[in-house]
Amino acid sequence: MKDKPVLVSACLLGCACRYDGASKAHPEVLRLARECTLIPVCPEQLGGLPTPRPPAERQREQVLTEDGRDVTAQYRKGAEEALRLARLFGCECAVLKERSPSCGSKGVYDGTFSRTLRPGMGVAAELLAENGIAVYGESEAEKLFA
Repeated sequence: MKDKPVLVSACLLGCACRYDGASKAHPEVLRLARECTLIPVCPEQLGGLPTPRPPAERQREQVLTEDGRDVTAQYRKGAEEALRLARLFGCECAVLKERSPSCGSKGVYDGTFSRTLRPGMGVAAELLAENGIAVYGESEAEKLFA
């Protein structure tokens, strides 16, 4: 992956853009900066949502906040913008925040706000994968060094 552009969830790089206004800097993801050109994205912000924002979970094709507000349109817009940036910079892969309703790649919370995971992908991760971009979670970042 040397010198290749990689789309990365901005929160994994230490940007305070998560729903709770925090970041989730991840050492293996930060290490990628020595090997690749990282393109930071936060699909939720790209979709027009504020930081901080109410927690949201994916319920089938919709994304709803804990108080029942439908934010599906913002999540879709953010996913489309993330895909646009991936294409613009020639990214063939992405490292995204696991379990996120936007970025989760192996599982997402089930929509009950009970912290229960179910198989599935977040809105942005799904769109990227459908368009041929390999999507990894932060726990898989070391695969990009191989």
